[in-house]
Amino acid sequence: MIDAMFPESPPPHSTHHRPHDEAARSEARARRGGGAVAASGPAIVLVGLMGAGKTAIGRRLAARLGLPFVDADHEIEAAAGMSVAEIFSRLGEKAFRDGERRVIARLLADGPLVLATGGGAFMDNETRALVRARALSVWLRVPLPVLVRRVSGRTDRPLLTGKDPAVVLGELAQRRYPTYAEADIVVDCADEPAEGTTSRVAAAIAAWSPPLKVHVALAERAYDILIGPGLIARAGALAAAVLPRRRVIVIADETVAGLHGAALAKAFDDTGVAHTMLTVPAGEQSKSMVALSDLLGRMTEAGIDRRTGIVAFGGGVVGDLAGFAAAVALRGLPFVQIPTSLLAQVDSSVGGKTGVNLPAGKNLVGAFHQPNLVLCDTSVLATLPMRERRAGYAEIVKYGLIDDAAFFAWCEAHGEALLAGDAETIAEAVRSCCAAKARVVADDERETRADGGRALLNLGHTFGHALEAEVGYDGARLLHGEAVSVGLGLAFALSARLGFCAPDDVARVRAHLAAVGLPADLGMLNRRFSAARLIGHMRKDKKAEAGRLTFILARGIGAAFVSRDVAEEEVAALLADEGCEP
Repeated sequence: MIDAMFPESPPPHSTHHRPHDEAARSEARARRGGGAVAASGPAIVLVGLMGAGKTAIGRRLAARLGLPFVDADHEIEAAAGMSVAEIFSRLGEKAFRDGERRVIARLLADGPLVLATGGGAFMDNETRALVRARALSVWLRVPLPVLVRRVSGRTDRPLLTGKDPAVVLGELAQRRYPTYAEADIVVDCADEPAEGTTSRVAAAIAAWSPPLKVHVALAERAYDILIGPGLIARAGALAAAVLPRRRVIVIADETVAGLHGAALAKAFDDTGVAHTMLTVPAGEQSKSMVALSDLLGRMTEAGIDRRTGIVAFGGGVVGDLAGFAAAVALRGLPFVQIPTSLLAQVDSSVGGKTGVNLPAGKNLVGAFHQPNLVLCDTSVLATLPMRERRAGYAEIVKYGLIDDAAFFAWCEAHGEALLAGDAETIAEAVRSCCAAKARVVADDERETRADGGRALLNLGHTFGHALEAEVGYDGARLLHGEAVSVGLGLAFALSARLGFCAPDDVARVRAHLAAVGLPADLGMLNRRFSAARLIGHMRKDKKAEAGRLTFILARGIGAAFVSRDVAEEEVAALLADEGCEP
């Protein structure tokens, strides 16, 4: 019955006008008295409680944009041959919602338009997902007293029949507002003429810019990485769409919690996501078995269950620690990454590697646990100290050196602008690195390929991890990205020593790292190292196999490969040439 009542094609008695070509659009605009240029973007779907003015605003907005306007309730009534109130009375709300979903799906498949939906449409999970995929959603948020005055005395609202409008609307607001907050745009509407509200809605749409998106294709574990400014303010809406329940435990380092914790809490409050924030000390020392055990105990005390989401809110240390806790607590919990450092945004938050350090070496205990979503809010990078920003930049350079010589050239041209805080340059660098890593992870998720694969992402890390271990993972003395920067120079120097690449490649890599203020060789660390001790750390590196050292070497810029047969004597000779003691 529902299929017949709400067909996939428009009913013959449908009354709305749907121009399909530019001439028809122009004619329709002329009849409406509008002179606006036709919009070329997605459909626009207006959501909100009854009385929000979706139809009045929608008609005016459509006229300005040169788009057709459709009221979903009117379309449903035309399809069913009865009023909304009659459908509710005769068939029930479930049948109405099923039909509503079919009608909205048809309308959104028919090209750009402005669509006013009923107050309950966006509450339906399938309809909301449909709108999210095909349209730009706008919530018209109106003060309750204004709504009450507008709907009082109306007889065409089934939910108001025989009830006090103030009570009904208050209950609906409490239940629906957290879901409405998932809309792409929220416009606070005053008690003003419709033209004024329409102007503010049009301005909000014109100013809206979608985040950049990178998809990590891992079959049933696939997820998206969203990149752009302001994503922390949208975290509740975006996380609610991918988590099984509106409840999360946020794990943040103390510094990030102080800077951005209130903004994240508000984002969760606005969307009805219950949240508890647990903090850990900032720095590599929190990435330990002791810290993990303490964190798991606090998570248990907070009352986690298997539908509780874990949110990592911080840099690479927090991402690794929180991700490992999510992997092992109750044998696996849903997980969202909100990286707040450049290094975490371009590298560690993507790909599902989680873990903690042991005294013997870095990341020796861990698990692969993919996130449900990664939110890279580039605006928070403005609060990073320059030293931290440079450390993250080392991981950006790494991607060009592995397999993309053109991207390394892009880094040479744009590195200074990126570090100076240019927003577009930062976003493009994060997008490029995430796309590169997503491609590698999709091909070799668990780093099992013998011919390279995901292992190539460790370029510079065998040397870098040894340096970190030698200074006791003390970030005040040596940050991870700084160690990787030195490691990149050493990896190319070793490659040249073994005849795989030209000395000019080594010079070029080190010149760029030094130009942006990163340490490019051991001498720039102002510390004497022992070759024997560094090689000892390398033997304990998780990439070592059967006692043999594993290095990522290069046949040139953009041509990295895995080598498992480098003699320790060659490494010792290189380190001696670089100024190490025996």
